Amino acid sequence: MAQKLHYFNINGLAESIRYILYYSGQKFEDVRYERKDWPIKEVKERLPYGQLPFYEEGNRTLNQSLAIARYVASKSDLLPSDPWDQAVLDAAVLNVYDFFNNARPWFKEEDPDKKEAIKKTFLGETVDFHLSRFEKELKKNNGYFGKKLSWADFVLVAIIEVINLLFDAEIEKNYPTIKALVQKVRNLPGVKEYIAKRPTYQF
Repeated sequence: MAQKLHYFNINGLAESIRYILYYSGQKFEDVRYERKDWPIKEVKERLPYGQLPFYEEGNRTLNQSLAIARYVASKSDLLPSDPWDQAVLDAAVLNVYDFFNNARPWFKEEDPDKKEAIKKTFLGETVDFHLSRFEKELKKNNGYFGKKLSWADFVLVAIIEVINLLFDAEIEKNYPTIKALVQKVRNLPGVKEYIAKRPTYQF
């Protein structure tokens, strides 16, 4: 069945999905929209909650980035079969999104001074609170959230890349296990080739 992933022409919430699809060799159509053109009426009306990303497989559809990422990972070796191991990874990705959600007020704030204050707090406090804990988890599991490379690792790497782009930072630089994972995922077969050809992202 034909697979299509709809999202903006940025990394954002869909880059982990793209990474998983390319790594696992799944053929899909990477449908992209320019944020400056959004909302596109005929597209938005098709979406169950009016939001992207949106995934199509034949006549079936799925929304919510984590649900999509988990599903496409299930077609590869990135989702374990054991229910407990799956739950551990589910918790990990929800923790990663909790981390990312702390940056969301920055998007909505229009006052330059308040915007800078949000950025300062995020980089100065929030990053260490979460990344120090992610670092500990990864160290405990030989560099991964689970027993081996999984979809949760792709989610972490993609979110780190989003934050680095937003804040012109390298938030993983003081966390060697996380930094090693970022480099590993970016150099995986399929992912490496995709990164080399993808557009330059800007927010």
